Amino acid sequence: QVHLVESGGGLVQAGGSLRLSCAASGGTFSNRNIGWFRQAPGKDREFVAAVKWSGSTHYLDSLKGRFTISRDNAKSTAYLQMNSLKPEDTAIYYCAATGFLKGISGEQMAYDYWGQGTQVTVSS
Repeated sequence: QVHLVESGGGLVQAGGSLRLSCAASGGTFSNRNIGWFRQAPGKDREFVAAVKWSGSTHYLDSLKGRFTISRDNAKSTAYLQMNSLKPEDTAIYYCAATGFLKGISGEQMAYDYWGQGTQVTVSS
């Protein structure tokens, strides 16, 4: 059983940056894919970015160039660096983990473990 805890959310002005962290415990981290998803008020949860166990990455096309996902296996932690934030980035951000050695995916059903989320609010 993998336990995921997100941190790093908060209130930031448009154009600012935040770095979210996803700390994992209770299971092997290095051979799982980690994904970030977000849910804005009144909207469905959507894929943001994923990093495969091998290190390759996958992004929502509209976020490429502003968001960067990374991982530190020694710390069992994944990160989401968010730059040039916009009010429409306001959402609860969730991290999620897959089973072992899976192909990279932006589909929520591919992920077996989820964190509780961290709120990101971008003011205009």
